[in-house]
Amino acid sequence: MRKVIDIHTHGIGGYDTRTTVEEHILKIAEIQGSYGVSEIIPTIYPATIKVMRENIMIVRKAMEKQHSAVSTQQSKIIGIHLEGPFLNSSKCGALNAITFIEPSEDNFKELIEGFEDIIKIITIAPEINGSIRLIKKIADMGIIASMGHSDATYAEAEAGFHAGARGITHIFNAMRGFHHREPGIAGFGLLNQDIYIEVIADPYHLNPKTLELIFKIKNHDRIIIVSDSVKGTTPFTKGQSVTDAHGKLLGGCMTIAESSKRLVEIGFDEDIIMKCISENSERYLRQ
Repeated sequence: MRKVIDIHTHGIGGYDTRTTVEEHILKIAEIQGSYGVSEIIPTIYPATIKVMRENIMIVRKAMEKQHSAVSTQQSKIIGIHLEGPFLNSSKCGALNAITFIEPSEDNFKELIEGFEDIIKIITIAPEINGSIRLIKKIADMGIIASMGHSDATYAEAEAGFHAGARGITHIFNAMRGFHHREPGIAGFGLLNQDIYIEVIADPYHLNPKTLELIFKIKNHDRIIIVSDSVKGTTPFTKGQSVTDAHGKLLGGCMTIAESSKRLVEIGFDEDIIMKCISENSERYLRQ
């Protein structure tokens, strides 16, 4: 039986990773599990290093509690994704740009020290001064560097890839768009057939024709469908968007089980889509 793996989820159903209560993380796992998601990587929002470490610790406690349980219907928590804080403030999206900091080795060490064993992915903007050196360090530690929240040119994204970055976080969203004179990081993600790309496949983050473009151009083995779900995400609400008072998207509105079903319903190949929520994620995490 295929594992269904969501490598980018902040929360769901009124709970998220900005918490001091491990039961909230377990509740996220329970809700995700009830919709057929086998494994999740809770994603930590950028904040001060102190707050991010507190959030990481709570996820660790939830993982320990889950591991000691006799049986569970929850999604298994298999690690942590840090979305920041080494990001470009000009491409903050729904994140708080005030919390973004310099990608120095001192900041990095202070952030992850003691949690190296559970941090699986770190999203970083490759064009920021110091990022290339840090991407190499992240990769050398066996952690996945994923490029995102970025204004990188094609060449800057390529430099990040050659330094060891293996993924691109939610392609097209919160990044430099494709331009005919400068394909940018989005163009690099599409054209490089080795780098993995996250795709938010709900009805709001990417136009169906953009999804069609992705699946026509990109190596199918390197596409990973993610939810980017947040506290306000309520599954099975007919795809109601999650926005702030100004209409800005705050996160995905569907679990990956729902969004993959949607893609099949609108004509995408079911076998390919299923790989994008299962085998591709497994391969990404283990390489």
